Parts: sequence; structure tokens; C-alpha cells
Amino acid sequence: MKDIELKLEDTKTSPHSEIKGHITVNYSGIYDGVVINTQIFGSNELVVYRSYNGKKISQNVSRLFINKDVMPENKAEFTAIISLESTQEHEIKFR
Repeated sequence: MKDIELKLEDTKTSPHSEIKGHITVNYSGIYDGVVINTQIFGSNELVVYRSYNGKKISQNVSRLFINKDVMPENKAEFTAIISLESTQEHEIKFR
């Protein structure tokens, strides 16, 4: 089992569609929270996070920090969108 698992509900996305994901922390040591960062290969555009654990994010956030205090059972869920306007495919890396 990995220390941190990140899973997306759907690995195929399109511009302006919602991305839903889940994080599970299996790390037995002390931690403050988790940071989710993304990279869209071949583009300067960003993935913008819209919510985590049902809480809306009012600003445009491209790097999401979730404090462990708001992660019941060391789990969190998030939503994000891609504002990329492109006709070609791009690979997106979540880390």
C-alpha cells in the first residue's frame, strides 16, 4: 500500500469539464496535510481547483493544500477544471 494514493473518477477529461478525485493518506508518521499539484504537458495552462471535501474555493487555486485537520479518516475529495482551449490531446500529471 502506498503512503499516499490519488485516484481520479475519470481519466479522460475535456476543456471546462469537472475533474473529481480522491486522496487517501496511509502514512503512519506525522504530517501537516497534503499538496496536490498538476502539470499539463505541452501547455502553459493550469488545472484550477474548485472544491475539497465539499468546501468551495472562491479563488483560482492551481496548487491545493488540504490540512490533515479537515481530512476525516485521512481521506479527502476534490474537484477541479481545466481552462485549456485546445483541439489536441494533452497529458496531465497529478502529483
